[in-house]
Order: sequence, then structure tokens, then C-alpha cells
Amino acid sequence: MKVSIKGFDQMSLLDWDGMVAATVYLPSCNFRCPYCHNGDLVLAPDQFETIPLDEVLSYVTEHNDFLDGVVITGGEPCLHKELPKLIDTFREADMRIKLDTNGSFPDMLDSLIGDDVLDYVAMDIKAPLDFDSYSRSAGISDRRTFDRVRASIEILLEGAVEYEFRTTVVPTLHKATDLERIGEQIRGARRYVIQSYMPRRETLDPDFGKNASPYNSERLSEFKSMMDPLVEECIIRGE
Repeated sequence: MKVSIKGFDQMSLLDWDGMVAATVYLPSCNFRCPYCHNGDLVLAPDQFETIPLDEVLSYVTEHNDFLDGVVITGGEPCLHKELPKLIDTFREADMRIKLDTNGSFPDMLDSLIGDDVLDYVAMDIKAPLDFDSYSRSAGISDRRTFDRVRASIEILLEGAVEYEFRTTVVPTLHKATDLERIGEQIRGARRYVIQSYMPRRETLDPDFGKNASPYNSERLSEFKSMMDPLVEECIIRGE
């Protein structure tokens, strides 16, 4: 199997709520979100050493007495045609699988769900579901990519796998009305996560770097109150 793992966290309590998980990072992404803090992984993944799959698998197998599962993130994992084989490898080690995705590869997502190899999917919703808003927040210019995002949302709303939708709320990109529109567009979703934007120096667009200001806890709570009637569960993460 040819798969490049460019990062590996041996244990995390943050990447999968309620689970002790190992996290693997796959390279590259088809989005260019200006506030992305994994810019090097997106734009120049070759600068990172490739971690042998055997090394990762050995650790996971040795520690499956306390590890609940493996989170596969990126970048965008669904870019990689080897993803199904990678998932199968971890499942053979008795690991549950959480997939992080931007939702732009609905065929891959639908196939993985149909094969019953995913235990949880976390899909980012970057903005309200109109092309101009999404283009600004996700850095995309192809309407077909946007249409594929909408298709993935519909797949998850069918409820064949446990899932959450999540939005990283950035004050210069997201207002209360934007979240309300998202809530209406995914009305009835099982879980929606409001993720607090955490300014970092190494954002893809420097204007979104360390000097940017996130929403405060009070404002995030207001957003949650607004979303509560629209989805089954809304939580705030990272405040």
C-alpha cells in the first residue's frame, strides 16, 4: 500500500470526543482555507518525513488495550485512493475509525459508509451553502467542488453513520446570520459543533495569524443558543 503518513499523535483525548485515539495526518488538500493552521501540510507536504505505516500499526496494535480508535485527518484524507486500504489495516487491528473530511469527495465517503468501515465522520462546513460564501471561506473556485460538498452533507444527513458537522467560526468570515443560515440548511442534523477559531502565527493567509481575535465565550454561547432549536445537539469546542 502506498500511503504517506506525515504526522502521528500516539494518543489524543481531544480529536474524538469521549475516546482515547491515535491520530494520523495525511498530506495535501484541495481547499485553501485562509485560516488553516496546517498550511505546510497542505502546500508543501514533502518537507515532512513520511512515517512508515508499519511503525504506526505496531504502536496501535501494541496499545490497543487503551486506545479506542484511530482518527484519520489531514489535509484531506479522501484525496487518497489508498484510504480504504488504510482504514482496513487499522480495523484489522481492532481499531474504530473516525474520519475528518471537508466533504468534497462524496463518492469516497458514500463508499466507505456503504462498506460499514467508519464509526464516526466529522465534516467541516466552512460557510453557508451558497457558492460565494463557500468560495471565500474555503478558498475554492470550482462550483463542482461546492456541489460535491452539498452532496456529502446529504449523505451524512441520511444517518447511516454517526457524524457531526462543524464550523470553525472566524470573526472576519462568520457572523451570527451565517451560522443561522447553516443551521437552517442542515436542520435536524444529529450534531453541530461550533469550533472557536484559535489564532496561530502559521495560518495559510497571514492576515488570519496570531494577531487575529477570536469570538469570546459569551458570543459563542449566543451562537449555540441560536443553533439549539435547529439541530439535535449543538456544542462549543475549543473556547
